[in-house]
Amino acid sequence: MRSPEPGRRALLDAGRALLGSENLSKVSVNAITAGAGMAKGSFYQHWPSREEYLLALHREFHDTLFARVRGAIADLPPGAERLRTGIDVYLDGCLADPATKALLVQARTDAGLGGEVAHRNALAADIATEDLTAIGWPDPHPVAVLLIAAIAETALLELDATAPRPDLRAALLELARR
Repeated sequence: MRSPEPGRRALLDAGRALLGSENLSKVSVNAITAGAGMAKGSFYQHWPSREEYLLALHREFHDTLFARVRGAIADLPPGAERLRTGIDVYLDGCLADPATKALLVQARTDAGLGGEVAHRNALAADIATEDLTAIGWPDPHPVAVLLIAAIAETALLELDATAPRPDLRAALLELARR
């Protein structure tokens, strides 16, 4: 039996490419399969619905970013330097991926992705909480939640600028340091 991975990968790649120029709500199964050079029926061999597909795209996007962040901070003790490194790796990853805007902003308003967005933000806040604790915040978790929101907003501003915004990145760290 042939592995489903090449077809699944082609469909995910086609969706990522479409999200670089299309609104999340406008990405259709027809456009995805056309982009992958596959028949529409092949889509449903991998996902039962468009919503499940979008969830898979969202998860893959964040899994990739989180793996990069975790790899970059793995040997650093909690604190300001680890936080800075994690923020930079995350923002650089967002800036490099044309699908970022759709998967960060538009995913927030998609009812099927709302729970996943909240889950990913909570995971990121847990990591940031460790750093904020080391920095000296007495109640770091609420600050971490707000910092994660500010980091996501910075990602969008950098996408609009098509370049890193060192001023915003420095401000994020300054906020974290109090």
